Amino acid sequence: MIYTGVRILVVDDNEDNRYTLTRRLQREGWADVVTAENGREALDRIAQGRFDLILLDIMMPEVNGYEVLKQLKSDPATRDIPVLMISALSEFESVVRCIELGAEDYLPKPFNPALLRARVGACLEKKRLHDQELSYLEEIERQRSRAEALLYAILPAQAVDELESSQSVTPRRHENVVVLFADVVGFTAYCDLLAPEEIVANLHVFATAFEDNATEHGLEKIKTIGDGLLATAGLLLPNADPVMSSIACAASTIASARRLPIPWDVRVGIHIGPVVAGVVGRQKFSFDIWGDTVNVAARLAAYGTSASINVSAAAWEQVKTRRKAVPLGSIPIKGKGDLEAYKIILGD
Repeated sequence: MIYTGVRILVVDDNEDNRYTLTRRLQREGWADVVTAENGREALDRIAQGRFDLILLDIMMPEVNGYEVLKQLKSDPATRDIPVLMISALSEFESVVRCIELGAEDYLPKPFNPALLRARVGACLEKKRLHDQELSYLEEIERQRSRAEALLYAILPAQAVDELESSQSVTPRRHENVVVLFADVVGFTAYCDLLAPEEIVANLHVFATAFEDNATEHGLEKIKTIGDGLLATAGLLLPNADPVMSSIACAASTIASARRLPIPWDVRVGIHIGPVVAGVVGRQKFSFDIWGDTVNVAARLAAYGTSASINVSAAAWEQVKTRRKAVPLGSIPIKGKGDLEAYKIILGD
């Protein structure tokens, strides 16, 4: 039987020993055998290439077997290479010392073919199983990292950290959160006129641009709801000027939508107030926000009939000295009654 992919290093200062071991190993099927006549040469060869097993003599000039073994076992790159010590019967105490230093086993001189086959085979099998275990652990780590990356793509970082530490995310009420809701004007008509592939492709580009705009202006995208996009400012990330940041994000989103392969008009509603935030679901969970602030932002957006940014009076109060707007008067908000609103002048 020929063992492919197995590389063995024989280290012995005695030429006859090197020749005998090489020939017997090759007769047993281990064809790729490299030799070194002293410890220094052995270390050079190990530094230059991969080995699955090292047969190492103890007493050698320049660098002896103890020193080679110590270097191998102290280096993370080589410490897992199994080492079989080559020894005479009179060196048994030295062999024990080597095994204490990390050697797998020993081969007594003169070499017995059956013992050589058994001990070399056992060491190589142990190495194979060790490498296989490392491969499995690396795959587990890759899958864990992939799952974690997906989790961070679904949930905010703070929610992921809490979920990993306590297996749950406690719902919380947050005050003075700016909620931005954006949707496409006349989206239903587009769905009736265009192929599904075109609609979804355009939506993908639109949602991706929105994510970039939100990140650029310090907002957190919460979710996509059909053609609607929901984001917040001042919820999970600190934001010194959340209303102004939200207006800038809204303007960028409107501009991005007009540059889509199929240009769209986008209308935006912005409101500030308290929200409740948390994670819902068990198998397909998501981070979400609830409350009147969310509903008002969505209804302000729906009040627009073209590309526009409509803000509530509470939001306008924070930016009225720095932006220009057109008063919309009192507009009816379902569940809230009439609400003062303003339309931000774009391009200002």
